[in-house]
Amino acid sequence: MSTTSTTGTTAVARASEARAARGNVRAYLLYVAGKIGGAAVSLFAVLVTSFFLFRIIPGDPVKAMTHGMPTSAEQMATLRRQFGLDKPMWQQFTDYCAGALSGDLGMSYQFRAPVGDLILQKVPATLLLTGVAVVIYSAIGLWLGTRSAWRHGSLGDKLNTGVALTLWSVPGFWLGLLLIITFSVGIGPVPGMFPTGGMESGNESGFAYVADVAHHMVLPVLTLVAVGYAQTLLVMRSSLLDEMGNDYLTTARAKGLRDDVVRRRHAVPNALLPTVTMVFINLGHVAAGSILVETVFSWPGLGGLFYQALSVPDLPLVQGLFVVFAGAMIVMNLLADLLYPLLDPRVGR
Repeated sequence: MSTTSTTGTTAVARASEARAARGNVRAYLLYVAGKIGGAAVSLFAVLVTSFFLFRIIPGDPVKAMTHGMPTSAEQMATLRRQFGLDKPMWQQFTDYCAGALSGDLGMSYQFRAPVGDLILQKVPATLLLTGVAVVIYSAIGLWLGTRSAWRHGSLGDKLNTGVALTLWSVPGFWLGLLLIITFSVGIGPVPGMFPTGGMESGNESGFAYVADVAHHMVLPVLTLVAVGYAQTLLVMRSSLLDEMGNDYLTTARAKGLRDDVVRRRHAVPNALLPTVTMVFINLGHVAAGSILVETVFSWPGLGGLFYQALSVPDLPLVQGLFVVFAGAMIVMNLLADLLYPLLDPRVGR
């Protein structure tokens, strides 16, 4: 009788666990579906915004392309017809959406080349620069933010927070210009040690080429790291401070766990959600790069290409880059949302 009762209880418990597991899976799938649906709506909104936003930029693309060249009215009309600028606005919009959904971002006015090909040519340089910067400043910001929060009120915390607040308020392009003046041109006793811009000298190969590219990367990476780590530090510090007053940390200490174990295993994982969002958004910035920093350092990436496109304006190229930049942010934000339930099971339930 006792054995039968125990077996029945075990079966009921297993059935209950199985139902709970199925319920959790169903809840997570609904959560994922909702997030993917929201991302799809956001991408469509980006398409709409990218089309109409850049139509209000002053200037005639055809006149800009033919500036300084003798061009008749018939030739101007031919160019407008060639680029579809003679069509009604609604038809231009539907053609643009249909092309974007099929992967065709149009033809660049100034380069006379497919926008997708132009973007792909510039992606490696941007990924190299901003990818290295994001990895460095995320690691530094998480480490310093954790230490500052755990020792809040100390001299180190005040120093870290003060420096971070100062750097966070500094425009990246202005800091880049200061670094160029100081370390490229040279000022006072400081000699010019780094190139003023570009990605390479153009006459190196093999390991010398790698060293040359790394030499050109120092100042732009330093600019991005100085501004980016400050934001990561402050967000991580604030999140961890919110967690430090919770009872579960007191319980962990009462169990005899060392302070660094309490911080590493209990406090930091629960404080990661806001920081994870920011890290993934920063990963989205890897695709966008930093337009002003790339322009200041003449870095041949997507940021510099976007600046060139705006100066014409080259509408297909501007729109294509805007979609790529915004799309990368939406995708990374979606990945962060999908990661949340793995870090905190309460999310999505």
